[in-house]
Amino acid sequence: MSRLFILRVLTVSMFLTLIGRLFFMQMVIGNTYAQQASNNQLRAVVVPAPRGLILDQAGRVLTGNQSSLVVTVDRTAITSHPAAGLTTLSKLAAILKTPVAELQARLTLCGTPGAAPSPICWNGSPFQPIPVAKGVGTDIALQVLERRSELPGVQAELQSEREFPKVFGVNLAQVLGYLGPVSDAEIAADSAKGLQLKRTDVVGRSGLEQSYDLQLRGTPGVTELAVDRNSTVIGTVSKTDPVPGNYLVTNIDARLQAVVEKQLAAAIARARQQGFPGDSGAAVVVDVNNGKVLAIASYPTYDPSVWVGGISSKDYQALTDKQSGTPLLFRPTQALFPPASTFKAISTVAAGNAGYPLTAPIACPSDIKLGNLLMHNHESAAYGNISVQRAIEVSCNTVFYKIGYDLWLRDGGNKAKNPKDPISTTAKAFGLGSPTGIDLPGEASGRVGGRQFKTEQYAQFREIWCRRSQIGYPEVSKTDPVRGAYLTALAKENCIDGWLYRGGDAANTAIGQGDTAVTPLQMAMVYAAIANGGTVWEPQIAKAFISSDGRTVTTIKPKAKAHVFIKKAVRDYLINALQGVPLRGTGIYPFQGFPLDKIKVAAKTGSGEVSNAKAPVSWFNAFAPADHPKYEVVVMVSQGGTGAVTSGPSVRMIMEALFGVQGSTVNPAKSVLVGSAPATRLPTVRADGTVVPLPGAGQAWSPLAKQKAGVKR
Repeated sequence: MSRLFILRVLTVSMFLTLIGRLFFMQMVIGNTYAQQASNNQLRAVVVPAPRGLILDQAGRVLTGNQSSLVVTVDRTAITSHPAAGLTTLSKLAAILKTPVAELQARLTLCGTPGAAPSPICWNGSPFQPIPVAKGVGTDIALQVLERRSELPGVQAELQSEREFPKVFGVNLAQVLGYLGPVSDAEIAADSAKGLQLKRTDVVGRSGLEQSYDLQLRGTPGVTELAVDRNSTVIGTVSKTDPVPGNYLVTNIDARLQAVVEKQLAAAIARARQQGFPGDSGAAVVVDVNNGKVLAIASYPTYDPSVWVGGISSKDYQALTDKQSGTPLLFRPTQALFPPASTFKAISTVAAGNAGYPLTAPIACPSDIKLGNLLMHNHESAAYGNISVQRAIEVSCNTVFYKIGYDLWLRDGGNKAKNPKDPISTTAKAFGLGSPTGIDLPGEASGRVGGRQFKTEQYAQFREIWCRRSQIGYPEVSKTDPVRGAYLTALAKENCIDGWLYRGGDAANTAIGQGDTAVTPLQMAMVYAAIANGGTVWEPQIAKAFISSDGRTVTTIKPKAKAHVFIKKAVRDYLINALQGVPLRGTGIYPFQGFPLDKIKVAAKTGSGEVSNAKAPVSWFNAFAPADHPKYEVVVMVSQGGTGAVTSGPSVRMIMEALFGVQGSTVNPAKSVLVGSAPATRLPTVRADGTVVPLPGAGQAWSPLAKQKAGVKR
């Protein structure tokens, strides 16, 4: 009886367990399984959204979209019948003149065994037509269409890809940026924000494409297909149309940009004609009253279309190769140089604010001894006793050596307890040593020489210096014993008191040499702040976003980064001195014949010494009109020689283009800017996406207007 009872209990328990499990599966999680089963029968096909255009301030298209003939293959049709699929691919390969293996690689899903790395493998839905050749000619497309019965699953169709119209011949490669395949990390991050990045999407990888990727990207469309157990499509469940990205209107003016790019190339050529390397350069034009970047150029540069359809390893290597000048590096914001004598404007503000007598005569000898150091003039000869104004005009280093040294002594010299460091403090107030905040990725911060920098540098390099003081530099001494001995002696000195900010350091800082390093854009913003009375603006390329059907989405307002205190008397004195540079100073040569009586120009030259460089960095900064400042222009050439001879003539030509100068006359109607001034209104975008530029800027441009010839795989 007891055994029978136990058996009955076990039987009842088993039935209760089964009933409970059945109840749980049907009533509690039944909906989940039903949903999963439904999902197994649905496949999503993503339709990319047209990416927003990038326009200049007048509505000219800088980056657009064009229709390109693309050959696609339905992977399902190919893989469901392997033998027939191979025959199809062989015929297609013959038409495209490409190996069958390459087509197979492009049809292989990423992550499967034997798949080629992305972007060769397919990273999207297997139910989506896979592009195997982009930008094909019409002859190839016609062959595909005429032989559809022989090529099941193969199609030739129009798709959108990035285009660079190069209006007026402008390049702007590093500013506009490029697109690249999305990563898993970006998909996850996008999903966390409630967005919809797909594996087939491309995203901005540099420049404006990266900074404003979300606004330009738009929202892709999704078509849900019902499939059976054999993955055969049996119907369409739902369809959402893509929403095009917004159009980005920039502050760049294409006609001015063309002038700036041409003049930067001309400055490089002048450097080389003088026998200097002229290895790279930068040029910037900003509106001093709001920080808007009207033009910005880098040398060397490259063709932005190299990224369209995917870049080859060979092309990428060329963009990053030092021997070719590293074209991918954007010199205005990412390369650092000594500011040289252009820094003297900052030293003048610092000295004047600190009560230093700017009008009192100061000796300008060919060299000056400070402590046990003998320091020389590099840009000028001896001028006797002169004012600071005259020292700026003729760029007398020895005057500013003394100013820097005197301010250092006021602080207590080597025994300073609570130093004010007026020069380095003022430089930082102008924004040096920190990013300007421009809306481009990868900006360098630069550095400002001074006590703080010396302390931080000592903490970072003390161990290295002390080790080198013992072992020396044998790798250098093998080929250059003198330099090896010098470096060893320097290491010994730095090991003992490398933290010390000496009088010689202060003197070098005052003339923009020593430890200070800046980007050309930073110096443009410094002079813009001097011109406008002390406001340091964040340089801004983006101006507004307009939807593809013409609605103004948002207008980007100028943003002040900081305000530098400049005594009015000091600013007036400095601007008067800067006006003397092209009139009777180092800037006479490039501005001979320019109507300075009608357009007053405030300028400063610079020739920066760089260790181990064959030639100095050539600088020329200028803003105009000096009495009512509008524009700041800077041209810089690395290893370019003097500022006046190499960079100055290009600054003059840019000024002529801005103000409509022809010979000795000024005709604002001849300015390269539409209406002779930066645009205050936005271009029009029609409901069909067509852009209507401002009157006088050019003709309307329609997206997807061109068909590209040639094959790109």
